[in-house]
Amino acid sequence: MTDADFVSPQAAGLDPVRRKFACELLERFSADGTLPAGALIAGVGDSVVAPFLCGRQTLDGSASVRDDAMFLVASITKPIVGTAALMLVERGEITLSDKVIEYVPEFGRNGKSGVRIRHLLTHTSGLPDMLPQNVELRKEHAPLSAFVEGTCDVGLDFATGRGVKYQSMGFAMLGEIVHRVTGLTCAEFVRKEIFEPLGMLDSHLGLPDEWFESADGAAKLERVVEIQVPDEQVGQDWNWNGRYWRTLGAPWGGLLTTPVDLARFCRMMLGHGDMQILSQAAIRAATRNQLEVMPDVPEIDRRTRGWGLGWRLNWPAHSANFGDLSGSRSYGHWGATGTVCWMDPENDSFVVLLTTRPQEPHGTWLARVSNAVSAALP
Repeated sequence: MTDADFVSPQAAGLDPVRRKFACELLERFSADGTLPAGALIAGVGDSVVAPFLCGRQTLDGSASVRDDAMFLVASITKPIVGTAALMLVERGEITLSDKVIEYVPEFGRNGKSGVRIRHLLTHTSGLPDMLPQNVELRKEHAPLSAFVEGTCDVGLDFATGRGVKYQSMGFAMLGEIVHRVTGLTCAEFVRKEIFEPLGMLDSHLGLPDEWFESADGAAKLERVVEIQVPDEQVGQDWNWNGRYWRTLGAPWGGLLTTPVDLARFCRMMLGHGDMQILSQAAIRAATRNQLEVMPDVPEIDRRTRGWGLGWRLNWPAHSANFGDLSGSRSYGHWGATGTVCWMDPENDSFVVLLTTRPQEPHGTWLARVSNAVSAALP
């Protein structure tokens, strides 16, 4: 998408007054220091409104956020990697009921032989979110293979398929399955099969090393917005703003991208754009409540906290991140760096909201801006 492809809020069917209020709210949060930087893009049907950006490119306030700013979107990476897995399902390379050990035999250690690919995608595997040695691995600048090895060694927090617990390490294993099935690293696969076909040319699952080693690369690196890191990362060379994390390409949280590129992906999920990399059958499976047919998952999770395949569905009793006004069929994902994207098939709309302040577990400011944008949608 270029400037010529964007339309006015009115032409897209958004209430211009309410959309302006949403932008002003994000700008106010930026001006008072609540959110160092913010970006918002939304669309309805075939129409997309130009992105709104505000705040600071760097935490010291020396530069305003760039029009071409790139954001580390953290766990919004997960549905991208989930899409890679679904592409392999479509091609007959894997099925959701395949056991992980069919592709990564060493994963079966410590009672994990019953974990299936669908469990990784729905957070029902019993794996921990992060490894016990997570910080130590990052301090050592460990490669992705060390996280995969650690996940193969770790035990389960609960019996597979009998609970729901958000887990990043399941997506580490999905990335490894993509690698072993295709012969490409997960980062290479998503670049070749997702980013390039969709025109997401400013998206990287791990920045290239040359960006840190050449003058041309340094100029590109200036596009990446600095994040206000949590206390445990302050002063650490492995924090979100450091070369290690920016180049690691973690399948659970290492995507760097732009609001416009994420809009391209959201539009594909809604059936718009020039390239449809997923079939409608796969999209329907990815965005319906997969927990409903898991009889051993607690009833309250099945009924009120649904998960698709890599996507979180609308949880009506939770304001966090998505806000309170999104439709009953909406789905999306959030990121620990202060990001969220969601789509609502009921009114054929999407919203991408990127900030640079961690907001977990409540997503307070994301939810407030999400509500303001929802109010502007038809």
